Amino acid sequence: MADDDTTLDAADEARENVNEPPADPVLAAAAAAFPEAVAHESAGQPVIFLARDAWADFARWLHDDQGFDVLSDLCGVDHLLNAGRAVPAGVTPERFEVVANLTSFVHGGRLRAICEVPAADPVVPTLTGTYPGADWPERETFDLFGIRFDGHPDLTRILLPEDWQGHPLRKDDAPARVPVMFKGPGATPFQQARGR
Repeated sequence: MADDDTTLDAADEARENVNEPPADPVLAAAAAAFPEAVAHESAGQPVIFLARDAWADFARWLHDDQGFDVLSDLCGVDHLLNAGRAVPAGVTPERFEVVANLTSFVHGGRLRAICEVPAADPVVPTLTGTYPGADWPERETFDLFGIRFDGHPDLTRILLPEDWQGHPLRKDDAPARVPVMFKGPGATPFQQARGR
């Protein structure tokens, strides 16, 4: 049986190992090319936290030098109600995050890039110059979270009307109800379809 004094929990172990070179070769190269970034592995997937000023440069480097030619997903996250979340040592948590999942057919793997975004200035450089497929996910993130993407070719709402007030996936956005109008008083769509 292990002595309780010598046993580390997973969070302590992650904090201790943050200065060790990552086992993943792409993460190791990223840590060398972007020394201010924090690279680690989470649930077996390589993850890198980047500063906003390195976000677009990292994406270009990852695409051009490392063969990550597919942006699988890009989304926003609001941590307003999760301010005490665990982050790796060296990462300053902010209210918002932009998370990009990238895929390489050359390496046969994935990488998750995360950028912390402060609520007072929710702006991140666009990735559309490197990954044209970032166009709509960035517009969706802008629409639903209010995170702006500097340099985006057409940063307009994509899901909600242009005159919509607020950003519905922000944890502090007022819940809204859009009234649905039926043909008959009190009729459900099912009833209307059946002619009742």
